[in-house]
Amino acid sequence: MNLSTALPTFVITLREGVEAALVVGIVLALLKKANQSRLNSWVYAGVGVGIVISVLIGVLFTWLIKTLGAVNPEYTPVVEPMLETVFSVVAIAMLSWMLIWMTKQARYMKAQVEGAVTEALTQNSNAGWGVFSLILIAVVREGFETVLFIAANFQEGLVPALGAIAGLAGATIIGVLLFKLGVKINIRQFFQVMGVLLVLIVAGLVVSALKHFDEGLANLALSSSTPENICLYYDHFSQIHSCILGPMVWNTETIMPDKQFPGIILKSLFGYREHLYLLQASSYILFLATVGGLYFRSLTGGTVQNANNSVTPKPMSSAKE
Repeated sequence: MNLSTALPTFVITLREGVEAALVVGIVLALLKKANQSRLNSWVYAGVGVGIVISVLIGVLFTWLIKTLGAVNPEYTPVVEPMLETVFSVVAIAMLSWMLIWMTKQARYMKAQVEGAVTEALTQNSNAGWGVFSLILIAVVREGFETVLFIAANFQEGLVPALGAIAGLAGATIIGVLLFKLGVKINIRQFFQVMGVLLVLIVAGLVVSALKHFDEGLANLALSSSTPENICLYYDHFSQIHSCILGPMVWNTETIMPDKQFPGIILKSLFGYREHLYLLQASSYILFLATVGGLYFRSLTGGTVQNANNSVTPKPMSSAKE
């Protein structure tokens, strides 16, 4: 079992889970302040249902991939890499948007949650459902991004899902430490470190998406009577050469193979490949320059909501900025 494939989903789920935990903690604190703790059960129900929905979405995606791949077995070697490519592209877009947009909007987290809770409490008969909906949306939003990432790497089996479970457990522990025990945790630095890791992980997903796309086209070329019309680099096409990725930039197979430590860790976290091609290398650099640059600029325009500004109770206020 290759446990290294659980690391990226652990990092993503931990970050997403802590963000959801902050929303949950803010809502619980606001309900306590408003003497509406009777609605706490609706909060916990929203968390539970949100997790169940996220898991069901993951199961649905896995079933969809296997079903589409089995429709025409002879095209399975083409369909599966192409589906991985599609899920990878969607995951890249979603995670990049979350990273940049949510970082900019994080300073308004408390105000947004307070407004939503206040509105829910004014609707006396539907207050519980309002709180439930707020929590449900927060949990499903974070869970959906993790599910997309796992779907993009479905060939790794259940190991990435184990990373997601561990990340969820870690986020729960952090939430308890902050809101129940009043432990001082620098949330701002936590999100900044997680953000940098996430930029590198998604950049690695760009490399993997291109590899899946190249693999799908290569398999299609092998079953075609005119492979030269599919592979731009057909003249150099072999087991270690690409179909559309261009010339090989490096070959570190003998120095640091990506199926052995430490290469397998770097591959799982940051998209390292023992065979790297020109299109992959240029796309990796372009992603870091654009999305990475936008992320670092978003940090200067608005920092991640820290614990001090998130809630009012004393246990939370002890978490330093």
